[in-house]
Amino acid sequence: MTPAPDQVLDALRGVIDPELGSDVVELGMVRAAVPHDDGTVVVTLALTTAGCPLRAQLQRDVRARVGSLPGVTAVEIVWDEMTPDEKRYAMERARFNIAQRDENSSVGPNTKVLAVSSGKGGVGKSSVTVNVAAALAAQGHTVGILDADIWGFSVPRMLGVEGPLAVRKQGQHKLMVPVERKVGEGLLRIVSMGFLSDEQDALMWRGLVLNRAVQHFLQDVDWGDDLAYLLLDMPPGTGDVQMGVAKLVPRTEVMVVTTPALGAQKVASRAVSMARKSFLRVAGVVENMSAFTCDHGTSYALFGEGGGAELAAEAGVPLLGQVPLEPGVALGGDRGTPIALGEGPAAEAFRAIAQKLVTDTIPPVDLAGCSARMLSAVDEALRVADQGA
Repeated sequence: MTPAPDQVLDALRGVIDPELGSDVVELGMVRAAVPHDDGTVVVTLALTTAGCPLRAQLQRDVRARVGSLPGVTAVEIVWDEMTPDEKRYAMERARFNIAQRDENSSVGPNTKVLAVSSGKGGVGKSSVTVNVAAALAAQGHTVGILDADIWGFSVPRMLGVEGPLAVRKQGQHKLMVPVERKVGEGLLRIVSMGFLSDEQDALMWRGLVLNRAVQHFLQDVDWGDDLAYLLLDMPPGTGDVQMGVAKLVPRTEVMVVTTPALGAQKVASRAVSMARKSFLRVAGVVENMSAFTCDHGTSYALFGEGGGAELAAEAGVPLLGQVPLEPGVALGGDRGTPIALGEGPAAEAFRAIAQKLVTDTIPPVDLAGCSARMLSAVDEALRVADQGA
């Protein structure tokens, strides 16, 4: 007997689109699955594009899955192309499924992951990353910085640290050990391509290779179980690295950096859009280079006004802070001494952003009262009591 249509659909759920990572039924690619009395099953499959390079692989998988059903003598495939609305649904469904998967990284489950993003370059995203991380560490937290801007790495210089990254064995695996810098009662752990490459060498890598490098930094680095925050200094734009991070660490939250200029704000809105399409939470907006105040106390809005507040209002997220344009920010980055550890309006702004993250936006995980810790304490008390007896 030939299989029922539902049985054919169940078999097709085992056919995974390698690019989108979900099965063809869930993605809406199966137009019809019709079994006939002579044992032939006709499957109508809609592709995202007529020239899809995965067509041959999908064809083999469909024939293998459906052809293995009892009573099937032949499998015929009719090809079709998705409508724009169907393509949008498929992409949305694929991103949602990625967001629900268990992540594949070496970052501890209690670490808050924050991707510092921007729609375009030149807005001071790396400066914000370094200074907010330094301000968090100054509060006593252990903070990681992953320099995910593989082409344009700058974090080592801005923090005054040098490599190379050490390597240690963990069972059969080798893990990279971050470079550390003590900040007050806290600690920074830094990983960057700058520890593996000369600062003046051009890395002429394509997008997939860049994504693979970030994947190694997320999977093959011993970040430590005590890491409270991990800040990712993202490359500008909405490309392979951004999509890779969303897939590897779906709990990532996003902090968008913009300048007051309307043009920068409009481009930064794309970073918000991408985060939400990837089901990542947007934690807030930071407006950098908000104004310059001269020695006489007069303030000049050299890059315009209101871009950060407008973006935050448009996205429905908090404006975490406005960092004034101040020579000490760039000078601190050149010297490896983040301005957040010094004095002045910019330093105060960075410290206020860090404080807002800790108290309101992304508070660190407090394990003091968790059951595992309490049980561990009870076990230790019983062990001590037994030894005393």
